[in-house]
Amino acid sequence: MHHRRVAHAGNARLARFIWETRYRDPLARPPESSIEDTWRRVAAAAAAVEREPATWQEQFLDILCDYRFLPGGRILAGAGTARLVTLFNCFVMGPIEDSIEGIFDALKDGALTMQQGGGVGYDFSTLRPRGMRASSTGMTASGPVSFMHVWDSMCATILSTGARRGAMMATLRCDHPDIEEFVSAKRTPGVLRHFNLSVLVSDAFVQAVRTDAEWPLVFPDHDALSTADPGVGQVKRVWSGSAEPVACRILKTVRARELWTRICDAAYESAEPGVLFIDRINGMNNLGYRESLSATNPCGEEPLPAYGACNLGSINLTAFVVGGFTPTAHLAEEAIRATARAAVRFLDNVIDISRFPLIHQRQEATLSRRIGIGITGLADALAMLGQRYDSAPARLVAARTMQLIRDAAYEASIELAAEKGAFPALDRERYLARPFPQALSEPIREAIRRQGIRNSHLTAIAPAGTISLLAHNVSSGIEPIFGIESSRRVLDSDGNYREFQTTDYAYVCWRDRQPQAATLPDSFIDADRISPADHLAMQAALQPSVDGAISKTIALPAGVARGDMPGIFEAAFDLGLKGCTVFRPQARPGVIVNRDDLDATHVSQAFCSADRECD
Repeated sequence: MHHRRVAHAGNARLARFIWETRYRDPLARPPESSIEDTWRRVAAAAAAVEREPATWQEQFLDILCDYRFLPGGRILAGAGTARLVTLFNCFVMGPIEDSIEGIFDALKDGALTMQQGGGVGYDFSTLRPRGMRASSTGMTASGPVSFMHVWDSMCATILSTGARRGAMMATLRCDHPDIEEFVSAKRTPGVLRHFNLSVLVSDAFVQAVRTDAEWPLVFPDHDALSTADPGVGQVKRVWSGSAEPVACRILKTVRARELWTRICDAAYESAEPGVLFIDRINGMNNLGYRESLSATNPCGEEPLPAYGACNLGSINLTAFVVGGFTPTAHLAEEAIRATARAAVRFLDNVIDISRFPLIHQRQEATLSRRIGIGITGLADALAMLGQRYDSAPARLVAARTMQLIRDAAYEASIELAAEKGAFPALDRERYLARPFPQALSEPIREAIRRQGIRNSHLTAIAPAGTISLLAHNVSSGIEPIFGIESSRRVLDSDGNYREFQTTDYAYVCWRDRQPQAATLPDSFIDADRISPADHLAMQAALQPSVDGAISKTIALPAGVARGDMPGIFEAAFDLGLKGCTVFRPQARPGVIVNRDDLDATHVSQAFCSADRECD
C-alpha cells in the first residue's frame, strides 16, 4: 500500500513548469501532455534492451508512477528521445596533463561533455604551481586557479547557447603549493561562479593539524621543471594521476593549523571550499584495487575515477509512508525493497542505452557499471512518521531504511550478474576484501563469490533538488525541511525568472488531515533549530549503507561563530564521513539571499539549484 498523494496548487504549478521546461520531450509524437507520458517514454526506453521489454516496461513504469522512484534528470529528459544527449548527469574528467596542449585538450573534453548536458569534475592538482618555470620553454606557470578561470568562461559560454545549466567541481590537494590561493578563490563574490570547490584533505594533514605540525607544500619533480628553484628538500608522494609514489620537491612549508584555519574561514565566509577526506574515500572504494580517486561530481555524492560517470536515482520515501500522522504510521518496507530491486535493473539498463560525449566515458561506465540509488523526501517522511529530524529515533529509521535499500540493491545486482554477467572489472576476491563489501551479510558475500555482481557500486545519495520539486516539493535528499512555505524563483527557457509560491509536501499532507489544527506537530522541526552536530549525525547514520558518498550541506544556524568551524569539519572526520560542506545564509550574498532560496539551492557546496540542475 502506498501513501495517498495530496495535491497543492502552488506545488503542482511548479512541478508542471519544471516538467515542461526540463523533462518533457517537445518532439514526441504524439505530444507528451503530462508527466505520465514522460514516465511511459522513459520506462519503454529503459526496457528496450531486455529480452522481454513489455514485462520490464510495466515494472519500470510502476516504480516511476506517483513519483516513487525519481531517476536523474538527464534520464527523464533524454531517455527515448532523439536528442543527442547523455543520460548521465555528471562526470569526472580525465587527468589534466601539465602542458598547454594537455590543458586545452582537457578543456575541450569538458566543453563536449557539458554540451551534452553533463556536469564535470576535475582535479587540478596535476598543474604546476604559480611561479614555477619549465626548463624546456622557460615559461613561468600561472597556476591551477588561473586555468580554472578559463574553464569558468567556457562553462558560461556553453550555457549561453541554451545548454542545460550544469555545474563543475574543482578539487586540489591539501599539499599543493597553490592551496592557499585555491582556498581563497571564491571569497570575492561572482568569481568562479560556475565552480564548486573542495580541498582533498588527507589523513596526514588532519594529524598535522591536531599536533600543530609543519606541513610541506610539494609538487612532483618532473624532468621538465626548472632547477632554478630547488625548493627545500624532497619527499615521496602518490600524486594525482600517478599509481606509485613519485619524488616531489618541497616548495614551501606552512603550519598545518594555519592552513586549516584558512580553509575553515573561507568556508565560513563564502560557503566554500568543502572538504573531501580523500584517504577515506579511497580506502572505502569498492574498486580501490584498480583505481585511485581524486575528484567527485559537482555535488560530491559520487567520487569517481578518470572518465567515471554518475548514473543516479532516488527513492522518494514520502510515497511509502503508511498511515502518516497517526500513531501507527510506518514505512512500507517491502515496497521499498521491491522498488530498490527494480531500480537497479532500470539504472543498469541506462548504461546500455545512453550516449556518451567521449569514448573513454563509455569504456569506464561499461567496465564498472557504477550506479547510485539513494533517497529523497527523508525529512518529510520523518515528519509524517512523527519523528524529529534531529532525534536518535529518526536516525535509526533513516539508517534502517538505507540499509534495507543497500541490501536489496546488492541482492538484485547479484541476480543480474547471474543473468547478464558481472561487471568486467570485477576481481571477486579482491572486491570482497574491500571494507564495504566486507561489512555486507555473509549470504550476500557468498552470493558475490559464487555469482559475481553486476555493478561495482550501488548506492549514493544525491541532492535531488530539482526532481524533488518535480515530485510536488518533497524535502530534498536527506536535508531537513527548510521552510513550510517558500517563494521559488526558477529560470524559464528564455533565461527569465518565474516565481512560484510553494508549500512543504509533508505540511500539505498534515493540513489535509488536520484542516483546523492551530499548532504544528513537534516533528516539523525548523531547520534553524537543528545543530551542526545533528546534521552530521544524520549523515553519519546513513554512510555505512552508502558505497558512494552523500550530498549533504550543513546549514549553519545564526549563532554559529567562525571559531566553531574547525570543530565541525573535524567532527565530520571523526564520524567517518567522506566529506563535509557547510553553508551560512549570510555567506553568499547574490547567490542565496534568504532561507526560502536555500531549499532550492542546498546541495553540496550550496550552489546548484533548480536553475543549475545537478540531479
